[in-house]
Amino acid sequence: MMKQVLQSLKNGDIEVAEVPAPMVRPGHLLIETTTTLVSSGTERMLLDFGKAGWIAKAQQQPDKVRDVLRKVRSDGLAATVDAVRSKLDQPIALGYCNVGRVIAVGSGVEGFSVGDRVASNGNHAGVVVVPKNLCALIPDGVDDEAAAFTILGAIGLQGIRLAAPTLGEAVVVTGLGLIGLLTVQMLRAQGCRVLGIDPDPQRRLIAERFGAETVAAGNADDVLAAASRFSRGRGVDAVIITASTKSNDPVTQAAQMSRKRGRIILVGVTGLELSRADFFEKELSFQVSCSYGPGRYDAAYEEKGLDYPVGFVRWTEQRNFEAVLDQLHSGALDVAPLISHRFDINNAGAAFDVLTGDRQALGILLGYPVESPETGTSPNRVALASAYKDGKPSIAMIGAGNYGSRVLIPAFRKAGAALHSVVSSGGLSALHHGRSADASEVSTDFAAAIAAPQVDTVVLATRHDAHARQVVAALGAGKHVFCEKPLCLTLPELADIEAALRPDARLMLGFNRRFAPHTIKMKQLLDSVSAPKSLILTVNAGAIPANHWTQDRQVGGGRLIGEACHFIDLARHLVGHPITSASAIALGDGGAGSPRDDKVAINLTFADGSIATIHYLANGDKAFPKERIEAFAGGRVLQLDNFLTLTGWGWSGFRKAKLWKQDKGQDACVAAFVAAVRNPDLADPIAIEQQIEVSRIAIELVEGL
Repeated sequence: MMKQVLQSLKNGDIEVAEVPAPMVRPGHLLIETTTTLVSSGTERMLLDFGKAGWIAKAQQQPDKVRDVLRKVRSDGLAATVDAVRSKLDQPIALGYCNVGRVIAVGSGVEGFSVGDRVASNGNHAGVVVVPKNLCALIPDGVDDEAAAFTILGAIGLQGIRLAAPTLGEAVVVTGLGLIGLLTVQMLRAQGCRVLGIDPDPQRRLIAERFGAETVAAGNADDVLAAASRFSRGRGVDAVIITASTKSNDPVTQAAQMSRKRGRIILVGVTGLELSRADFFEKELSFQVSCSYGPGRYDAAYEEKGLDYPVGFVRWTEQRNFEAVLDQLHSGALDVAPLISHRFDINNAGAAFDVLTGDRQALGILLGYPVESPETGTSPNRVALASAYKDGKPSIAMIGAGNYGSRVLIPAFRKAGAALHSVVSSGGLSALHHGRSADASEVSTDFAAAIAAPQVDTVVLATRHDAHARQVVAALGAGKHVFCEKPLCLTLPELADIEAALRPDARLMLGFNRRFAPHTIKMKQLLDSVSAPKSLILTVNAGAIPANHWTQDRQVGGGRLIGEACHFIDLARHLVGHPITSASAIALGDGGAGSPRDDKVAINLTFADGSIATIHYLANGDKAFPKERIEAFAGGRVLQLDNFLTLTGWGWSGFRKAKLWKQDKGQDACVAAFVAAVRNPDLADPIAIEQQIEVSRIAIELVEGL
């Protein structure tokens, strides 16, 4: 286990928690931390947000408020309130300026070795796992404290690269916090003349020590007059805004002090009510800088380790890290005057009190003393206060994301299962949900969790590409397995699972819609009709960005395999006969990176002559019902809307049934699985042959597209 700094989004409280250390992953480095730097801008903003009330939080995030209102319309008030509370209850990991030593190197990583000192964007935590492209080797002449400024330096450097200053140009830096003061030094190293603007006299003195002229922010006339003198009356060549304020003044003043065709780069956060006249008359360029540089928020670069060719993208975020470290090594960057406080990680709460209480605080460093692990303990496991309860089944919950924590864990507890362990890749979500669900331990070690003798049932709610190997491993360990859909992503994986099936171990997919109360009623009514049925299932799935992991064929499998399989199974269940043919037609050609399997019409035929059409669509309006199932059979009709209202036409004794709260059958699905685990004489809640059948059809449909 390790120490990690966590913040509550609900009230802003800081906690130094014991968290299971992460495991090394392919393409990543496992780093033992020695020093981290508190970002006085970003982390103070997060603390202020956390301490704000509900109304203030809403005012700061109007886009999130709109999302909440849409969810109320589609899912109801109770479900929305539950989702919002769950989001605010989860702590967040603070920090992104980390220095440490590599203790393990993931597969596929080159250029790093165990023992290397590296700077990365890891959190305030004793051990971090970081993608290789977000790490950089520290030169021998740069100590750990200085290297902790690498990430903030890269943020300033990216702003400079966008401004593209040349030797002798007059550049203004507005906001002399840590990033601003680092930016001043790097501009001076490029031969620029620099004017710094900040209300704090202490920060202006530091900027002057670094070679800048300065002026106090506040009086616009003074600022503009100083900028005019500084630029010899021509207007400044560029303005880099590193301030954090809600005011529009920094952008307004930047436009007014700029020369014709000057450049304005926003690195910090300001109001953005721009004057068109100022920008129009001078033909000013305005650009927002994205964090550390090219590659930021690109999953292919950051998570998959695919670098940009240096001949086409000279300065990526990793190469910006290296450039800052080179400046530290040469002495062009001096960070000693920027360090105002030092704290031990165990006293991090005091460090953040300083951050919020002392607005003049600059560089706050956290140190991580080497701690000897207790004999017999694992760094990847944390035992909780709750004692192990000898109940059956005893589950290991693998994956503690939104669905696993909000739906599956409560459902298994309600069904009477004992929660032995919660496992997540980073450890933080496992700790949070393990605490609230009274688990015996939390961990980051999947193999150890499924091998635990106390565990007889493994619940999988991980990313889709992990399902097949985890199912096979859990079955091989003699455990029962509940796997949130999909079962796997490829036909060879499906064959591996079929080979791993054991007569003494249950395997069940989370096809919960079979178990919804309205589905049970539909099934009962349809079974009374001997004639073939015609089903129309309309799924207003909503759009997900093309770069989301669920859309990645190798990781998420795409939405047909990952989610539309629910409705293939539901049609299979309602008809009650094997599927004899399946085909799919996609909307459009999938050009420009657009996925082809999130706007499809799926046609199924069944052995009894029934047919089903599934319209799985991501191009609808959220106000329309998300799921609608219609069944036509023997002169009668059923229509189910959003698993809230079931309406019948032509049925003797049935016209309408309505629930007060949406019920998609999750609790009943889990309860049926738990009952089957407890009682070997019960049949599988979903026949394994049907689970394999539906999984195979979903994969074949995607391959056909």
